[in-house]
Amino acid sequence: MTETESNVYDVVVIGAGPVGENVADRTRAAGLTTAIVESELVGGECSYWACMPSKALLRPVIAQADARRTPGLSGAVQGPLDAPAVLAHRDYYTSNWKDDGQVQWVESIGVDLYRGQGRLTGPRTVEVTGPDGERRVLTARQAVAVCTGSRAALPPLPGLADVRPWTSREATSAQKVPGRLIVVGGGVVAVEMATAWQALGSRVTVLVRGGGLLERMEPFAGELVAEALTEAGADVRTGTSVASVGREDGTVVAVTDGGERIEADEILFATGRAPRTDDIGLESVGLEPGSWLETDDSLRVTGHDWLYAVGDVNHRALLTHQGKYQARIAGAAIAARAGGTDLDAGEWGAHAATADHGAVPQVVFTDPEAASAGLTLAEAEQAGHRVRAVDVDLSTVAGAGLYADGYKGRARMVVDLEDEIVRGVTFVGPGVGEMIHAATIAVAGRVPLSRLWHAVPSYPTISEVWLRLLEAYRDA
Repeated sequence: MTETESNVYDVVVIGAGPVGENVADRTRAAGLTTAIVESELVGGECSYWACMPSKALLRPVIAQADARRTPGLSGAVQGPLDAPAVLAHRDYYTSNWKDDGQVQWVESIGVDLYRGQGRLTGPRTVEVTGPDGERRVLTARQAVAVCTGSRAALPPLPGLADVRPWTSREATSAQKVPGRLIVVGGGVVAVEMATAWQALGSRVTVLVRGGGLLERMEPFAGELVAEALTEAGADVRTGTSVASVGREDGTVVAVTDGGERIEADEILFATGRAPRTDDIGLESVGLEPGSWLETDDSLRVTGHDWLYAVGDVNHRALLTHQGKYQARIAGAAIAARAGGTDLDAGEWGAHAATADHGAVPQVVFTDPEAASAGLTLAEAEQAGHRVRAVDVDLSTVAGAGLYADGYKGRARMVVDLEDEIVRGVTFVGPGVGEMIHAATIAVAGRVPLSRLWHAVPSYPTISEVWLRLLEAYRDA
């Protein structure tokens, strides 16, 4: 085929999820002509199979749990959730898996959308194979940004292919509640989906290979979430691996490493993520297909001055909000370099994703919620910081008792003893997800503890925990 001028852009973005959309938005706003390529739905994993549907499933669960802990209201909400209504609410927030609205937004910012599989065929060149088999070649004057995200990684278990297991996609898009559900894994997807489907009527068994849930957070986070799941009726088993899995007359049979047979209607494997880079032509530019892409802080791929990897594909922080943050940085960096700015000299400022280093926030939408920003105590010590952790029982904060009867939760602040700044904060308890941004500001802004004393928390709110943490540090 013949390449025409209409196929030449300043920037070509592969992947139209939230990350790719934000890269395209920033480069287009900077005056750079931009094309975006998408093989599935515009809006990506977050919009249709992750953040949005999972939180739509979980919101009624958490609201009901909060109501049951509220005097004067608890008696009115003892019945089961209306599962069809919850699933319909979820479908609404996924736009019924149609991307018309997202396509309109892409068009409104002046970005050209190409449907199909995008593959690199050499430096600054992307070939797009459309649904009808037609091929188009796009050339980028300035940059190509790989924003293809990640996919669920399944273990090499005997019989797994024949079982048709759930991954995060099936778990967030299922159209009926399974009577029995096995959840394999102990991370965020595992605990959120166990929480949701248990509340919707499934009998959930959670099988965790390690010693606990949420092992990348402070240990008490997983302990409190496991306790709550057990109280809700789930069977949480740690130190348990699946040796094999199969279907017998439609029933899933998982055999553990201890030889126990567990039967269920469906099985969800939430055992990690892999980069979606196996079929995007990395070999044409000297990179390994299926690999994570290493970048500098401007999100430029090591050894390639024109290639950027933004979001999950670079393995810096597999979170939508962090990927969108990276996208804003990458878009600014691409525009600056297109204008002749040398970002390799001196302080990068707005063109460096510094928040990826020790200031990443996260919320796990279980009951109770678990929220963190920055480093855990173990991570801070491993990084060589001289730190001290101080803990507060959230039930001792006046606002917690008003929020819910029998409020259970915990807070930890990790303090750098040399700089007297906050390296990390973890909250576990009902409603703490809405509090974590204050911790993110404290960590990312390196706010001295001497100034945090003057950030007065409103009374009576759960945020008063900040005062209690500072007092615990002072009195330690």
